[in-house]
Amino acid sequence: MHALIIEDDPTIAEFIARGLREAGFAVDLASNGDDGFAFAMEQQPDVAIVDLMLPGRDGLSVIDGLRKAGRTTPVLILSAKRSVDDRVRGLQAGGDDYLTKPFAFAELLARVQALVRRASRTPEATTLTVADLSIDLLSRRVARAGTAIDLRPREFALLEYLMRNAGRVVSKTMILSHVWEYNFDPQTNIVDVLVSRLRDKIDRPFERKLLRTVRGVGYVLG
Repeated sequence: MHALIIEDDPTIAEFIARGLREAGFAVDLASNGDDGFAFAMEQQPDVAIVDLMLPGRDGLSVIDGLRKAGRTTPVLILSAKRSVDDRVRGLQAGGDDYLTKPFAFAELLARVQALVRRASRTPEATTLTVADLSIDLLSRRVARAGTAIDLRPREFALLEYLMRNAGRVVSKTMILSHVWEYNFDPQTNIVDVLVSRLRDKIDRPFERKLLRTVRGVGYVLG
């Protein structure tokens, strides 16, 4: 998946870009509306994240220009403007979703993924499976090799996140953002504790171990 971020605040842009890259996206950045519009026209990314207050073309002009040119790239509007009128103008200009600053990265990622799924008409899976481990997202049942496993809500959220990213290393920062949806002290051991609890339930009773620690990087399931 290819994401374009049009954002003039370098701190916010790099924060979003880092998180999306960790989630498996290829990411390009534009710091003004003119460059962002030109890039979106030429490259046609799978999703664009567009700030409203931009140097050059503002965000609404970027979105309106894309739609008038027939580009259907899903657009998530990112803005500090919170009023209903601002959201309505953004959506009427052709934006597909609207997220106000400040935001939790987990919510931004979920909205971006939803836009990509909607554009590709890919149905959301209700069951996830890795090897002989499976979870049912509707009933919230977990089983491995036919044996039911009882998980607490945080353990279930962590397992779901790991399974959606099976085979990909996820960092502690990504887990903190996804499972708790806000930032902890990066030095906290809360992630290690939760991973250890999950490992006791899905791995320890079984011969094959699925949840591995990649030292200094994070964790991978698969």
